[in-house]
Amino acid sequence: MHKQKIAVLGLIFVALMAAVTVVAHMSCIWLGEACYRAQLAPNILVESAKHGTWLAPVATVGVSLLFAICGAYALAGAGLIRRLPLTYLALMVIGILCVIRGLAGLVLSMVFIDLVTLFSVIASVIWFMCGILTCLALKWVPNIKMAPASSTST
Repeated sequence: MHKQKIAVLGLIFVALMAAVTVVAHMSCIWLGEACYRAQLAPNILVESAKHGTWLAPVATVGVSLLFAICGAYALAGAGLIRRLPLTYLALMVIGILCVIRGLAGLVLSMVFIDLVTLFSVIASVIWFMCGILTCLALKWVPNIKMAPASSTST
């Protein structure tokens, strides 16, 4: 398979994982404390959900928005939606952060072995893969580097 096609499919996978993450995070608002706990949310968010304060839902919407933006940039990089501002830079940051998130999760799994779940390991591997796929796309998809065409009207 041609490198560019692999990279585009990789970006579609990244967008899909971002969309799944948005749905998973947003489900916590409706499903409550147990969902936050199952998704390994910080204790402050679990407690907020338990007591019905605004911190958990506001933080959840904020994090979900970030994942939605990542998904949109992945789709823009794949050429499936209109190019977004700073696409190349955004995808570079997303790729690096995903690699770091994946590696950190795997390293922390070895350090805090008692906190390791199948979910945490799978999530770390998936985000590591998303980072690698995004970084490869930056190299293999020439349209990502192109500046958007300027439209001048006369």
